[in-house]
Amino acid sequence: MEWEMVVGLEIHAELNTETKAFCACKNAFGDEPNTHVCPTCMGMPGALPVLNKQAVIDTVLVGLSLGCTINERSYFERKNYFYPDLAKGYQITQMNSPICTGGGIHLSNGRFIRFNRIQLEEDAGKLIHGDVTKIDFNRCGVPLIEMVTEPDLRSVSEITEFLNTLKQTIMYTGVCNCRMERGELRFDVNLSIREKGASEYGARVEMKNLNSFKNVGLAVAYEYNRQVNILESGKCVDSETRGWNDSLGETFAMRDKEDVSDYRYFRDPDLPDIIIKPADIESIRRLLPEPISAKLSRYAAIGLDDSVCRQIASDKYIAEYFDTTLKNYYDPREVANWILKDVLKIYDGSQDLPSIISSESLASIIRMVAEGRLTRANGRVLFEEVVATHEDPEKLIKKLGIAGLVEESEIVSAISELMKLAPNVVDDYKLNPEKVINYAIGYVMQKTRGRARAEKIKEIIEEVFV
Repeated sequence: MEWEMVVGLEIHAELNTETKAFCACKNAFGDEPNTHVCPTCMGMPGALPVLNKQAVIDTVLVGLSLGCTINERSYFERKNYFYPDLAKGYQITQMNSPICTGGGIHLSNGRFIRFNRIQLEEDAGKLIHGDVTKIDFNRCGVPLIEMVTEPDLRSVSEITEFLNTLKQTIMYTGVCNCRMERGELRFDVNLSIREKGASEYGARVEMKNLNSFKNVGLAVAYEYNRQVNILESGKCVDSETRGWNDSLGETFAMRDKEDVSDYRYFRDPDLPDIIIKPADIESIRRLLPEPISAKLSRYAAIGLDDSVCRQIASDKYIAEYFDTTLKNYYDPREVANWILKDVLKIYDGSQDLPSIISSESLASIIRMVAEGRLTRANGRVLFEEVVATHEDPEKLIKKLGIAGLVEESEIVSAISELMKLAPNVVDDYKLNPEKVINYAIGYVMQKTRGRARAEKIKEIIEEVFV
């Protein structure tokens, strides 16, 4: 029997607003535990929530970028459940009346993955497990958007492409940095299998709190095989919630799957309805950044190869850094080459690119190489020194003594010296020219402190050694 995977996703993205969703506490990661709390986010009796307007704007921005319908009226509900990191005993969310509905993402295979809704809610606190379990409530009340897809995904490759595209789209809006190592982007996967061609869904299993694309792929593949084995042995799959054990590479049962009725949703009496008028939507629409498709077209128009365009446009911050550097020195291919080969070797996604090297300093180095004030090799020496010291390139080039190009006679002199030190070098060249050329280039570069161009050294060697 042929089986078909049916997957729907719930993606949670923390908004990077200055304050929490319903109180004035600071929204910050990594601070001392339980220092950004107040009676409201701690659920104290009598404390009333006040909606963060920026969180609504950010939710609308994401919805517009994904082609959603923005509902003129929506409201908040209480999702009731007991868990230690939820101080109030309920979560403020929007199950039945979200801000955004519809929309979706087109995949490269032509399929369209639909969203059911995008809702604004609050995050829970964080459990810290050890000899005892501790609770950090700093995250409790942080604004969170939950994006729920229809069960449209059919393979690990579709899921991976969908999540990559979604992450890029969210990052481009600027409302979430999507740093998965910080929990800013998390995934729940709902998976069932059915006989290929069937219209009814199988028993749904939910896998909670997957925190990387890799783990999503591994968990989906494992769970698909587990369910196939159960069905082919004549048994039934239980509808349940499962976790992912990364070290064992397998899912594990956590609890029975809850029904909507288990959460006893009801409208939050302390929060008024959200009214978003058409004029408000158009005002927010004007905040949308240049879409990735338009950016790719623009980069192609200035002469970049398709693969280079995609590498730069894949990350909002890389694209912004490229555009800024280009304003300081307009040579698209060289700027892209330096960013992809040098800057991104140091960039790990957690720091700001200008904190590695400012776009002005990078542009200055590229210009020096283009004007012949530096060889490419010494340009990279200067680059490394600027990264280490953050000093001005013009001052460093004098301090390092690497400015300018050497005369041809100096290169010839260094090659002659090499021939005296290694009398067999010419014979070796005839046997293995590439090896000898590389060795000779290294020798001449050392003698000239990197001020000789490699291509000129090679040209002279080929004339002298033949």
